[in-house]
Amino acid sequence: MTLKSTITQTIDNNANRFKAISSFIGANPELGHEEFQAAARLTEELEYHGFQVERGVLDIPTAFIATYDSGKTGPVVGFLAEYDALPDLGHACGHHLICMMSIGAAIGLKSVLAETGGSIRVYGTPAEETKGAKVPMAEAGLFRDVDIALMAHPYYTYEKSGESLAMDAIQYEFFGRPAHAAAQPYEGVNALDAVLQLFNSINALRQQMKSDARVHGIISEGGKAPNIIPDYAVAQFYVRSATRTYTDELVQKVLHCAEGAALQTGCTLKTSFYEYSYDELRTNETLSQVFSDQLSEMGIDPKDVEVGKDHGSLDLGNVSIQCPTIHPFVKVVSEKHMLHTKEFRDLALQEPALDAMIFTAKALANTAYEVLSSPDLLQRIKDEFAAATK
Repeated sequence: MTLKSTITQTIDNNANRFKAISSFIGANPELGHEEFQAAARLTEELEYHGFQVERGVLDIPTAFIATYDSGKTGPVVGFLAEYDALPDLGHACGHHLICMMSIGAAIGLKSVLAETGGSIRVYGTPAEETKGAKVPMAEAGLFRDVDIALMAHPYYTYEKSGESLAMDAIQYEFFGRPAHAAAQPYEGVNALDAVLQLFNSINALRQQMKSDARVHGIISEGGKAPNIIPDYAVAQFYVRSATRTYTDELVQKVLHCAEGAALQTGCTLKTSFYEYSYDELRTNETLSQVFSDQLSEMGIDPKDVEVGKDHGSLDLGNVSIQCPTIHPFVKVVSEKHMLHTKEFRDLALQEPALDAMIFTAKALANTAYEVLSSPDLLQRIKDEFAAATK
């Protein structure tokens, strides 16, 4: 029996356990940083298979790192697990599948680690949909000694690991002075006018933005009554682009728009970040090709694997700055439904999606095995990462 066959057999032998855990998480959705049931089931499963588990990483109650060390020198393989759900929609992004893809892959790879050497880490990363825990984990340097980091995302088709946008989430608060809007409007300082001027200034700025830039926002507070000059108004924006460098530059330009709006209206301005900042995803193309090759070996026609696309922003980008990383999309439903829809959620809870989860766990584990068993391949991955980091 080959080592890849051992990986496959191990995952198949545990497939019913993995499916049961995924189905439980899917049927019991929990929002970000509230995934207590999911984290408990996942860590218990990892401990059952001999992993050492650290819970509450960085004082995040539902974060964990599970480690299995072969005792032999070798690369560190990181698998990333997500398990938070969406408000009202539940697991319409398939995170109940993502977590068991990664954990199934880790358990499968463990079965051959005595031969390959190295170690495995499973990172339990809460709240991907909101304040993604990968951001503080990356800031704490928890991925810097990882040689490769892998995860896969459910979708309606196969798609290579692609790109994502760097993003800052910024809140602009304007403070004015209230007044009766009919009797003494001239006594007021209108904070809502400042917000509206900010939107107009950003719209004028768009002509000078790069084509990959995105700036979009809402008015989260605009006043209390039409007969009162609003003395407080708030706008929240996402500022995104293809690189952290240009995103930082664009944030300063938007800030200047906000400062100008405050000056024009006589308001004072307070600026803050209301969510974590995300870096762009830098796919390691060498590692990505290894995953695509595994899909091909497992019967997926390469013509059915689409070119990687930009799917917005995600906290995995912060990981990809620290170690070679991939984030491919895999087909788990047979109908074309977008993520974050009830239709995708319902299909992702059914048996074909669970079968696709097991299939993907094998592909991830086989990808890691190829890297562990080929020092030359690992060096090519590292060389590409070093060049991209420069």
